[in-house]
Amino acid sequence: MPKNKTHSGASKRFKVTASGKVRRLQASRKSGAAFASAPTTGSRRKHRRNQGEVTVDKADVKRVKKLLGL
Repeated sequence: MPKNKTHSGASKRFKVTASGKVRRLQASRKSGAAFASAPTTGSRRKHRRNQGEVTVDKADVKRVKKLLGL
């Protein structure tokens, strides 16, 4: 049986924890200067609200794990 290849785009976007949960970055973080000290798009509150990682929704876990080759 052939080996499964990891989807390179998925490997940059998702991370699997030690317990097996799949984590992702919050949406709307990459646009503008979300990581700068003075954001250029939107308010500071918006950027604070979108900071950190969240677990992938239960409906999408199977698809994401398949892309990651798990």
